[in-house]
Amino acid sequence: MHFRTTPTSSKVRRDQQVGAPAFLLWVVGVMALIEFTLSAADADIVGSPSWRWVAYGFGAFWQPLISGDVSPIFPGQTATMFVTHAFLHGGLMHLVLNSVILLALGKYISARIGPAKTMLVLLLSAVGGGVAFGFISTSSAPMIGASGAVFGLIGIWQTWDYLSRRRLRLSIQPVVSAMLGLIFANFVLFAFLDGGLAWQAHLGGWVVGCISATTFVRN
Repeated sequence: MHFRTTPTSSKVRRDQQVGAPAFLLWVVGVMALIEFTLSAADADIVGSPSWRWVAYGFGAFWQPLISGDVSPIFPGQTATMFVTHAFLHGGLMHLVLNSVILLALGKYISARIGPAKTMLVLLLSAVGGGVAFGFISTSSAPMIGASGAVFGLIGIWQTWDYLSRRRLRLSIQPVVSAMLGLIFANFVLFAFLDGGLAWQAHLGGWVVGCISATTFVRN
């Protein structure tokens, strides 16, 4: 994925030359530790293969908890799952894909609005993804992954690009093409995964990102 930036200050240019912000490395590190542990358990290297489903049971997003069809395992689970689902993944490839985009876009956005606001966008986007999935999906399967947060970053990046192009009176065709590409990719993955893609979470996170772009003005 190609990201075009137009730094407006030497500070932004210096920020782009260093590595990813520490808070992003911590987020990815926690996600990686969880997935590596569960993958090792799947392979019977540590613990038991049942660990993954125990983790999903306690931390995944379960739509039936929203509809009231099932009861929570612990008090507050209906609230905590809006965040905890983002730290669980369905395998190493799922983790790597989300982590790469999270680090790349997170670094770009953090250089412009700061780490605190970027972390807030990630949190709200994960919650927004859960809200969209909870009220649109009818699936009883667990929803996991940081895709809602990732699409929040994509939404803020695309909205900034759109607003910049409108201000400079440039063509918005690249923005439209990128959006259509995302929609097409979601359709393809939804079909390839036999309906196993939580596109509702992607949509919810993206909407939160778009709204955040108009709230947090980049430097």
